[in-house]
Amino acid sequence: MAQVLDILALRSLVAVADCGGFHRAAATLRVSQSAVSQHVRRLEKVIGRPIVERQGRGTTFTPDGQALLGEARRILTAHDDALRRLVGPERPTVTIGTTEHAADLILPAVTAALPDHQVRFRIDRTRRLDAAVDRGTIDLAVHLTEASSAEGTPVGSLPLSWYSAKTWQAPTGRDWPVVAIEEPCVLRRRALTALASRGFDPYVVCDSGYVAGVLDAVRTGLGVALLASAVTTPDGLTERDDLPSVPPATMSLRARSGADPRVAEAVTAGLRTVLGPAPS
Repeated sequence: MAQVLDILALRSLVAVADCGGFHRAAATLRVSQSAVSQHVRRLEKVIGRPIVERQGRGTTFTPDGQALLGEARRILTAHDDALRRLVGPERPTVTIGTTEHAADLILPAVTAALPDHQVRFRIDRTRRLDAAVDRGTIDLAVHLTEASSAEGTPVGSLPLSWYSAKTWQAPTGRDWPVVAIEEPCVLRRRALTALASRGFDPYVVCDSGYVAGVLDAVRTGLGVALLASAVTTPDGLTERDDLPSVPPATMSLRARSGADPRVAEAVTAGLRTVLGPAPS
């Protein structure tokens, strides 16, 4: 049976060389480290000799590995050129993570900023988005700056508004029912602090893991909620201007290690067209 140099295995080999190791290669390719190791072992089986060897905590290429690496680059170039000629250029895929807050603003702006990419989104809590960026499973994450302990690039600010059901009546006493995202949540803390500063005694009457749950609870008249100012007022709700104003929340962007800086720059520019100015 003829021996075959597998294209996926060759891509893993080149990624190990370009990224400086198996772990970073796996993150860049968005596969497991064991998959990269299996690819390299497959190539070693084909040529019948070792192509990498451990050197301390790092990895070096044997002379046979260096020779195969050169061939791999030539094979991949020919392969990719052939695909472009036959089926046209492939749009690269980029995965963007964002919180639910202002998703109606962020998703269209990001998609418009990357017309030459296939854009995939992941909507999640900031802590999980941070972990996904660190693992390299998403390329960029857009989130509320205060919600993350990781350093990011400010990309704008998110105006905040109070909402209630259209028929909701403000309580006559100091007790104020609030509907909010479950802890930890920046807007939840801001809502309680703002009402307390006005002399009210706010309490969370209902919390939810998702913005959709908050909206449903507010529609039933359980209480008020502090949310990202919507492009259009959500059905069944009304925006209230009789409650203490809350300053906009700063939004930041984080990129995984090795992400294309041009993609981050395009997304940043796109977000700045729909978000308020970032604080100086």
